[in-house]
Amino acid sequence: MFRWGIIFLVIALIAAALGFSGLAGTAAWVAKGVFIVGVILFLISLFTGRRRG
Repeated sequence: MFRWGIIFLVIALIAAALGFSGLAGTAAWVAKGVFIVGVILFLISLFTGRRRG
């Protein structure tokens, strides 16, 4: 999941450097969303893993 966030972040940076503002904004938004979902899933797995041990 974090890999997808990094991929979209790189796409956003390349698009921003080339001047495609619409594409850069969309890729940055997707990267941010994937990152947030990844962090939430990590925290859920962290808390549920502690209860089993």
